[in-house]
Amino acid sequence: MTQRLPVYLDNAATTAVDPRVSARVMQVLNDADLYGNAASASHAFGAAALAQIEAARVQVARAVGCDPGDIVWTSGATEADNLAILGVAQYYRERGRHIVTVRTEHKAVLDCCRELEKRGWSITWLTPDARGILDPQAVAQSLRADTVLVSVMHVNNEIGVVQDIRAIASLCAAHGVPLHVDAAQSVGKIPLDLRGAGVTLASLSAHKAYGPKGVGALVLDHRSGVHLQPLVYGGGQEKGLRSGTLPTHQIAGMGEAFEIAAREQTDDSQRAAGLGRLLAERCGELGGVWRNGDAASGVAQIVSLSFEGVEGESLLAAVRDRIAVSAGSACASANQEPSYVLRALGRSERLAEATLRFGLGRFTSAQDIDIAVQSVSAAVRRLRKIAGFEQGDAAESAAARRAGAP
Repeated sequence: MTQRLPVYLDNAATTAVDPRVSARVMQVLNDADLYGNAASASHAFGAAALAQIEAARVQVARAVGCDPGDIVWTSGATEADNLAILGVAQYYRERGRHIVTVRTEHKAVLDCCRELEKRGWSITWLTPDARGILDPQAVAQSLRADTVLVSVMHVNNEIGVVQDIRAIASLCAAHGVPLHVDAAQSVGKIPLDLRGAGVTLASLSAHKAYGPKGVGALVLDHRSGVHLQPLVYGGGQEKGLRSGTLPTHQIAGMGEAFEIAAREQTDDSQRAAGLGRLLAERCGELGGVWRNGDAASGVAQIVSLSFEGVEGESLLAAVRDRIAVSAGSACASANQEPSYVLRALGRSERLAEATLRFGLGRFTSAQDIDIAVQSVSAAVRRLRKIAGFEQGDAAESAAARRAGAP
């Protein structure tokens, strides 16, 4: 007998591939005319593959609001982050060696900046407020004559807060500084208009939007005149910015996924909003439950809750058999340390550890939320009883939270 899998609520880590996307990927894989190398466009097989790639380029561009020529295919958002940050830093190293970013960024951004710091670059690390929101003026005040790049995540992958990239981009443009945005969590959750917002570079990932793993893109607004030093050398694909044979089937899948995500974004987000409110409200009935990040300024699909009076590792272990959730971002889950995002927001180490991130998705149902609430409630009550945490303590902390205590 097959063991029943837990309910999947970790869509911020990765999404299931939409069946319509799977069908598109398999169509390309199984078509005898499409196995050619797109770089060999001198014959019919290569030209056919290239046509599929260019069609996907148009689909992705339409979904995020950019020109198809701005799309540079990569293996995912991590590579796109690396190409944007390291590529700009290396190309403009004689002009300046100062970069501005935020402490709550994805590890792919933070680790790139830390590596540059080791090489002699100066990094300004901005801290958002307790809601997770970054003041655009803080970015403006951090800019210097030698600043070559600002990198700010659009939708935070742990708490779902959306930053005002339009305002930040405007301030960066006024100082002649390019803005890089990690937009991996944005697609399908909120409308995107990268060109209209004034974003210079943006990182995208297929597997966060019901597409296949292993493919993503860097958007580089060619009107900006910004240049990159490549990280990968070889055949000169993607205008010399990212060499390597292009995976036609994966790129076609990303194009299909992004087209669906843009078309169904409103319906998906409205469904998620209802489910997210239900989840937060019912878990909140336990008392001593903190919502991380400003819900009013966040996407509906990411709900981060901290539970007082429990030990984090025990909480995850207690719910593991019934629901698949994470304590924070998937990229940081192996180090067993409290979330650096929550610590930057001012959460205590203990509360940051006792956090569950729920990632709601296109296939999440009301029944899934019921199972999650039942599982979490039972686990929290049992663990609080073991720890001797009194219900009155939870009520007291809830009152403090309403009064605005950090």
